[in-house]
Amino acid sequence: MKRKAFPVTLVVVMVAFLSTIFFVNANLSFAAAGKKKSPAVAKTSAVEQTEARIKQLQGALKITEAQKELWNNLTQVMRENAKDMDALTKERAEDTKTMNAVEHMKLHSQITEAHLDQLQKFIPPFEALYDSMSNEQKKTTDTIFRTGKFGVDKKK
Repeated sequence: MKRKAFPVTLVVVMVAFLSTIFFVNANLSFAAAGKKKSPAVAKTSAVEQTEARIKQLQGALKITEAQKELWNNLTQVMRENAKDMDALTKERAEDTKTMNAVEHMKLHSQITEAHLDQLQKFIPPFEALYDSMSNEQKKTTDTIFRTGKFGVDKKK
């Protein structure tokens, strides 16, 4: 019985390890490809991406005057999160050139933890805004978050 358990455990551990390497390499390859193909895209900071997303969302969601304070609370968190992520990535950018594999995995762990912290900050103001929305706004929001597409009104 022990002889079968060990190979199964080994296979599970190896699959998890290889999956991690694949996903890390996919992210790094994508980042490197973006730098080679389009310098403008590579230089886009989280703050710039967030500002663009805020404009897209505000237009698509048709935020009302009554929702303005809730919207401002949400965008403040989005902007703070973007600044924090830019600081983290800038701080670590030079380090990645000399990191070994273990250090690289630890960096990805730090980034993942930062994303989790940011989501935890994001959810309460997002939930408050969502709760204030009309059914039409909720439908649009659900579609945007599910698909990433902002052209909801064109399908009608």
